Amino acid sequence: MKGVYRKKPVEIEAFHFNMDSLKELEELREFLKDEDVDINYLNEGKLYIETLEGIMCATEGDYIIKGVKGEFYPCKPDIFELTYEKVNETNQ
Repeated sequence: MKGVYRKKPVEIEAFHFNMDSLKELEELREFLKDEDVDINYLNEGKLYIETLEGIMCATEGDYIIKGVKGEFYPCKPDIFELTYEKVNETNQ
């Protein structure tokens, strides 16, 4: 049936992937470890993530999103910024 639909508001966790420091890479590993995600980090600024749709490549600057079912997937910064806004963490 044809209609107009709006995406339900949902809060997600995300990590802005970059290679500025080893500390940030450790924070990324910590972010991904809870769900036993198999990641392979390459020195070329790429991160391969096994997602529900298969293996996806995140490049430096992409966001790594933890979905509503605990799944992870990469998202390009321009799409991320159009889709999400930062939540005031004091209100959570």
